[in-house]
Amino acid sequence: MKILMVEDNKSVSEMMQMFFKKEGWDAYFAYDGEQAVQMFNESPDEWDMITLDLNLPKMDGMQVSTEIRKISPTVPIIMLTARDSESDQVLGLEMGADDYVTKPFSPITLIARIKALDRRAKIGGKVTDHESVSASTVKEEEKFDIDTGKFQLNSKTREAYLNGSQINDLTPKEFDLLKTLAQKPRQVFSREQLLQLVWDYEYYGDERTVDAHIKKLRQKIEKVGPQIIQTVWGVGYKFDDTGADES
Repeated sequence: MKILMVEDNKSVSEMMQMFFKKEGWDAYFAYDGEQAVQMFNESPDEWDMITLDLNLPKMDGMQVSTEIRKISPTVPIIMLTARDSESDQVLGLEMGADDYVTKPFSPITLIARIKALDRRAKIGGKVTDHESVSASTVKEEEKFDIDTGKFQLNSKTREAYLNGSQINDLTPKEFDLLKTLAQKPRQVFSREQLLQLVWDYEYYGDERTVDAHIKKLRQKIEKVGPQIIQTVWGVGYKFDDTGADES
């Protein structure tokens, strides 16, 4: 795994370097926001994971996340924040981060979060541009895991369509949320269930994480068609495309 760690505290970077090395990962470090964006821009397709401090010189983590998402909607991002405010954490998720870890953190906890997010990002991973694509591979990737007639989803290509139009720029977590809900049409999932199913670990009751991702997912769905993620008040969310006929 190739990781870009954006952290202005060199002591933290040096500590994490030892843990990254133990895992066999290649870690690179940026110490301010502008350097981070520049490093990512130089080779956007090479990064497997970004850990991003919120409080950075020159350009803060929110701005960095926004700039990175303009280039890559899918690279996994974990926000590192010393702030306990839920509004800061949710804002970070809304600005494109897939997860967050509150400082001070245990290196083992961060490693576990990275592994969990990496597993989810790689499920159904697609063939990259530099890999050869055989006829059988193309045929396999054309198959949809979910096809309701109005909605289609392909895990191998990480693509989803509503009424024939692709839902663009889904982050790894947004795609996983959509897939989890769509696999069980009209079944209601609580926020706690979605945290366990999509984030692959316990979030200790921080259910606003789900709400922030649902909000961004709905915005992207609404760009191509009717809303198919429904709120069941007091319970959670469900996928229902029964009213998603083209107008």
